[in-house]
Formats: sequence, C-alpha cells, structure tokens
Amino acid sequence: MTATVIGAAYQFSLLWLVLLCIPILITIFDVSARIGHETHQGLVELLREQYGMWLGVVCAVLIVLINMAMIVADSVAVTDAMSIVLGEKRQVFIVLVSFVVWYILIFRDYRRIVRFMVWAAMPLFAYVVSAVISGPDLKILAQGVLFPRVAPTPDYAAAILGIFGSLLTPYLLVWQTSSRREMATHGPVQMGSAEHRFGGMITILLSFCIIVSAASVLHLTSPTDMSTSDAAKALTPAVGGLGSILFAVGIIGSGFVALPILVASMCYSVAEAFGWNYGLSEHPWEAKRFYVMISFSMLFAAAANLVGVNPVKLLYLSQVLAGVLAIPILVFILLLSNDRRVMRTTNSRWQNFWIGAASGGLLATGGMVLFLKLFT
Repeated sequence: MTATVIGAAYQFSLLWLVLLCIPILITIFDVSARIGHETHQGLVELLREQYGMWLGVVCAVLIVLINMAMIVADSVAVTDAMSIVLGEKRQVFIVLVSFVVWYILIFRDYRRIVRFMVWAAMPLFAYVVSAVISGPDLKILAQGVLFPRVAPTPDYAAAILGIFGSLLTPYLLVWQTSSRREMATHGPVQMGSAEHRFGGMITILLSFCIIVSAASVLHLTSPTDMSTSDAAKALTPAVGGLGSILFAVGIIGSGFVALPILVASMCYSVAEAFGWNYGLSEHPWEAKRFYVMISFSMLFAAAANLVGVNPVKLLYLSQVLAGVLAIPILVFILLLSNDRRVMRTTNSRWQNFWIGAASGGLLATGGMVLFLKLFT
C-alpha cells in the first residue's frame, strides 16, 4: 500500500531509495538474526538488561502504538479484500479475520501456515508484469533510479521515512531477534538469514514494480485518500478487469502473513520490557500474560475495524512513524552487535557502514520533516 501511495504521489522520483535499501535490508536482517542467535534474547530484552528497564518500556510502548495502527490497517485491508472477492459487506468478515489470526498464533504452528499463505499472496507478482506493460517513460524512470532527487518539502521527507518504514519495519527487526531466540537451538543462523535475504529481495522487487505501475496508471489528487479498490487499479495493465480480484486475493494472503508477525512482535516487545515469560513455542498456561496480550490485541483490532478507517491512509501514516522509530532501533542494533559483553562476534566494517548510513539518513530525514513543519 505504501509503495502504491508513493508511486501515485511522486512517480519515479523515489525509485533510487528503494534500490538503496537492498544492502541496508540484507545487512540489518543478518545482524539482527545474529544477535538473537548468539544471545538467545530478544531486542527489547537486551535493551532492558543493557540500558535499563525504562528504555525497554519506552521502546515497547512506541512499538505497541505503531504496530496496533498497522494491525488495524491490515485488518481493514483484508476485510476490504474479502468484500471485493465475495461480494459481501466488509463488516461481515471482521470477526472471522481476527479469529483466524488469533487461532493461528495460539493453537497452530504459525510457520507452517505462513508457507501456505505466502502462495495466496502470489497474485501480487502481477505487479511485475504490470510495471513492464504499463508503458512507463523509460527516460524518466532511469532518472528516478540513477539521479537521486530530494525535494525540500515535509511530504517528500515523510515519503522517504515511509519507504524505510515499510521495508525496515521495527516489528520485523523485533521479530528477527525474538523469533531467532526461540529457534536458536534448531540450526545455524545462516539458514534463517538466507531465508530473510530472499524475502527481503522479493519485497524490494515488488515495491519497485508497484511504484512503477502506480506512477504509470494512477493519477490521483490525494493519493493517501485512495481506497483499496483504487490501489487495485495499478494492476489493470497486466490483467484488465481481473485486477481487483487478483489484488484482493494477494492482499488476503499477504495480510494473513503479516498480521501474526505484527501481533507477535508487539507482544514480544511488551513481555521483554517487563521480563515476562513469552514465546509462541510456549504453551498458553506457561506464558499467560503473553497470550492474553495476543487475545486483547485482536479484540481491539476487531473493535477498531467496526469503526471503519481508510486502510491506505492509516497504513501509510503508520509506516512513516515506523521510519522514525527505526532510527533508535538501528542505533541500538549497531551498539549491541558490536558489544563484546553481549556478542561472541562483532560486525564487519561494511555492516557497520550500512547500518550507520541508514540510521544517519533516517535521522537527517526526520530532522528535515520537523524543521520544515516548524519553519515553513
């Protein structure tokens, strides 16, 4: 959704940033997975132990606020998509979506189910075809890739944060370390890292193609106010009238992959901040507070879904905020991964460079947004 908004609003001018995220994403996934594997602890848990409980609690609160916004937005998007496919009102599917996510996390092996749901998200690859046949101006596209341009406006700076927030989401960084803690005895870290490298590359490919397709097809005066149906129109060049259906099926599949990770990582962060027992490998009676949080978060998402919000706008704004939250999280990852008191191995020079570059770039962008909002 964020890539669709950015493509519709800024055409090809931010494609350079998507490609720049490739080495950053690979590096951060590798380093955060290594932290979880070597320490057998989650990121917020390490923050609490190394820098004090107050910092862990503050980080957890920020993650809860951003994750809950994403959970509500994703839930609305999935119910909207079900409405498109099945022709019923969106409200009919609210309880079903919340129950399925809750059931997956509490009673079923999430990782096995995700392997199936990933296939349901495959229709989104139609964006690759759509990007090719939508007739983009290749000269302007090449300029967007090869010649970075930064417009000194708060909206443009927010779009930069949104791209980082969608690709380097704090919930994924928390998930990387916390889930690795649970899998630490099940194999080498390289296996999980290769999986996440591949997943990251696919995400970047899709983001690139969605931006190209949206820039070529969508011409909206206010892109953040677009509906789920509007976003589906970017697939029209590839599949014509089937665009809405394929888009909806893809959103359902990707939503059921993302929602459990969003919920679990949020609950991980709170449990780690307060030192509670937690983990999807634990039985509900062994980690009661952790599973109560999962249940409460899905009840809240269902209630918020009843109110009715624009999922595109909420998701975009939440990922801009996620880009802001990524700044301190990347700094902490950099500090922890180079601390010999915590880690057996430390980062390479290039790993430090890319994490430092991402942190500095986001900090500068966040500062630009603040400055422009205050003084223009």
